[in-house]
Amino acid sequence: MRRGQVGRGAFPPADQVTVMAMATSKPADYHCPATRWSVDDIAATLRLHRSSPVLSRSTIWRVLDAADLKPHRSVYWLNSHDPAFEAKAQALCALYLEALRFYQDDRLVICTDEKTGMQILQRKYPTQLMQPGKPEKREQEYIRHGTRVLLASFIVPTGQVVWDLSPTRTSADFSAHLTTVVQQLPDMQRYDWVVDNLNTHWSLELCRLVAAWCDLPFAPKTLARGVQRRAFLSDPTHKHVFHFTPKHGSWLNQVELWFGVLARRFLKRGDFCSIEDFAGRLDDYLEVYNTHHAHPYRWTYTGQPLVRATPFSQTRRQQQQGRAWFSPRPQRFERAFYPPRPYKRTATPLVMNL
Repeated sequence: MRRGQVGRGAFPPADQVTVMAMATSKPADYHCPATRWSVDDIAATLRLHRSSPVLSRSTIWRVLDAADLKPHRSVYWLNSHDPAFEAKAQALCALYLEALRFYQDDRLVICTDEKTGMQILQRKYPTQLMQPGKPEKREQEYIRHGTRVLLASFIVPTGQVVWDLSPTRTSADFSAHLTTVVQQLPDMQRYDWVVDNLNTHWSLELCRLVAAWCDLPFAPKTLARGVQRRAFLSDPTHKHVFHFTPKHGSWLNQVELWFGVLARRFLKRGDFCSIEDFAGRLDDYLEVYNTHHAHPYRWTYTGQPLVRATPFSQTRRQQQQGRAWFSPRPQRFERAFYPPRPYKRTATPLVMNL
C-alpha cells in the first residue's frame, strides 16, 4: 500500500457519521451549489473540510448503502393543514372497513370524483408492435382531438363503477352524474358519498337535489355560504350523507385508486382518432371492467402510518403481502440495529453440531 492510502475498513465510525450527517443535510449548509447531494459532491466537500485521509468514492457509497441513504432519490408528499385531519381520516376508514356490512344492511358507500383533462391523442404515424427482443415503439408526434372529463362513482362494497363522460365539470354536470348513479343503483335506505372539497361538490344546485331526494324543504337563504351547504350535505339524519375528505387528503377517496388503474390500462398508450372513437372505446373498456374485473379494494390504511400501527408479529407479513412500501428483505442497517429477537431463534443442541 502506497503512502497516504488507507485500507478498506480503516476509517473510524466518526467518519461514517460525518458522511451520514452530510447526506442528511442540505448541500447549501456546506456551501455546495448543487441542489441535491451526489457521491462526487460529498467526496469533494469532505476534501475541502478535512485534513485527515479523504474517503474514496466507493467508501462513501458503502457508508450510504449501509445506512440506506439514497441522496439521488426524492418523492413528493402533500402536507395537510386540516386541523381535523385525523378525525376525518379515521371516519372515512371506518366507512370503508364496514362498507360490506353496511351494504347488507341497505346502506351503500360510494366514492365520487372527476378525472379532468383526459387528452384525446392520435399518433401521427402507426405504432410498431413489439417483436422478440424489441419493445413496442410509439411515435413521438401526435394529433390533438380535445379533452374530456370523466365523472366516476366507485361502489365500495362491489368495486363497480358508474360513469359519465362530459366536456365540462360544472355543478350541473356533477348533479346530473349523481342522478345517473342513483337511477342505476338499487334503492337503499341510506347513501354515503365520499367526495373532496371541490366547490361543485357542495354547490347550491346539489343541495337542491339532495333536498328533493330526502323530501326536505329547500331554503336557499339558509344555504348562502359554503359552510352552511357542507353542513347540510353532511347531516347524518339525511338519506344521502356526504363525507368530505380532509384538505389535501383527496387520496383517501378510493375512486382515486381506480383512476390510477384507468390511466395505466387505458389512457397511457391510447391512440384515438376522434372524440367519438375515444368515447366508444372508453365505454367498452368500462363495460368489460364492470363485468369481469370489478372488485372491492382491500383498504389497509387505518388513519395511522402503515407498519407503525401494526403489531410486531404482523409487520413482516405486511411486507410480504405488499402492504408496506419498503422491501421485504431487511436492509443492512436494519439487521445491525434491529437484530432478530431471542425467542425467534431456534435452540440447537450441542450434540447436533459435533
